[in-house]
Amino acid sequence: MSAAERLVEMRGVTKDYRGLRPLRVSGFELHEQQSIALLGFDQVTAEVLVNLVTGAILPDAGDVTVMGRSTASIGDADDWVETLDQFGLLSDRAVMLDQLTAAQNLAVPLTLELDELPADVRGPVTRLADEVGLTQEDLRQPMTALSVAKRLRVRLGRALALNPRVLLAEHPNALLPPEHVTAFAADFSRVVAGRRIASLVITADHAFARAVAEEVFTLQPATGELKRTTRWRSWFS
Repeated sequence: MSAAERLVEMRGVTKDYRGLRPLRVSGFELHEQQSIALLGFDQVTAEVLVNLVTGAILPDAGDVTVMGRSTASIGDADDWVETLDQFGLLSDRAVMLDQLTAAQNLAVPLTLELDELPADVRGPVTRLADEVGLTQEDLRQPMTALSVAKRLRVRLGRALALNPRVLLAEHPNALLPPEHVTAFAADFSRVVAGRRIASLVITADHAFARAVAEEVFTLQPATGELKRTTRWRSWFS
């Protein structure tokens, strides 16, 4: 792929987060329409990595480039928000409003009028719900009434609402009951392929990683190398 298609690049990155050792990423690239899964990141280091990619924090050493621009060059809050809009974040860190319905939560990125959704918002909300596998009945339910699996689908819809170029997922299946993992992985992959966007998934589940990504890499924490993971499952099939 050409350099113009490179959406995220990390080179010689080190970030001290007061852990046993700093987070190191010696080199990483994510291109347009590419899907990558990363293993070897716990919850804390996954959050640090995502914050580095989105420019929320800067590395202590090295450089992070997003859409051809170093995150170190982000000048102010408005500049950062414009960069952030290129990403959709699927994470438990994204606040959900439990007292509101699923539809209202899906609408949060689109409007401030949540008590009665405007007509021009109801259509996009319905389409998002269909895309991520939520029913009209699900949309009417308060978040507290939804299962873990359906709450995750609301989070996915929220992450997609502003049409990001890159979907970032922090351990999306960590709390998902095992019987729902396969279906969610299939729908996640379908959405990414259908939108023709790039995805970066951080997970501890090798099988889930293989299901949602074309390429899987495992972090070597001492060196920061992201080592391509061999398709070991096929050896025993």
